[in-house]
Amino acid sequence: MDAADRPVPVTAAQARRATIFALVAVFLDVVGFGLIIPVLPRLIEEVGRTGLDDAARIGGWLFAIFSLAQFVFAPFAGALSDRFGRRPLLLLAIAGLAVDYVVQALAPTVLWLFIGRLIAGVCGSSHVIAGACLADVSSPENRARSFGRMT
Repeated sequence: MDAADRPVPVTAAQARRATIFALVAVFLDVVGFGLIIPVLPRLIEEVGRTGLDDAARIGGWLFAIFSLAQFVFAPFAGALSDRFGRRPLLLLAIAGLAVDYVVQALAPTVLWLFIGRLIAGVCGSSHVIAGACLADVSSPENRARSFGRMT
C-alpha cells in the first residue's frame, strides 16, 4: 500500500461532523420518500386524468422504476464516491432529490412523474455513499453503532 493509498486519520470532531452530514443526507432521502407515498395516488389521478385503479397500477410502476434505479446505480455511486469523494456526491444527491421534488410538483404528464422517480432512484442510492462515509470515519469498534444509526 502506497502512502497515497493509506486512509487519512480524522479527528473526533471531523468524524462527528461527517457522521451528522451522512445521516442528514439519508434522512432527507427517507423523508422525501415518505412524503411522496401518500400524495402519489392523487397526483397520478390528476396528472394522468385516470381513475384510482389505473393510478394504483401506474404507482406500482413508479415505485418499481425508483427501486430499479437505486439497485442499478448503487454500485456506480459507490465507485464515484471513491473517486470524487463522499461529500460532493452526497451534496449532488441532495440536489438531485430537490430536482425530483420540483419535477414531481410541476409534472404535466405521467411521463414526467416517471422521470422524477428515476431521478429520485438514482439520487436515492446515496445510502451507499453515506454508508461508506460512516465506515470511513468510524473506528472498527464503533462501526456497527454508526451503521445502526443510519437504519
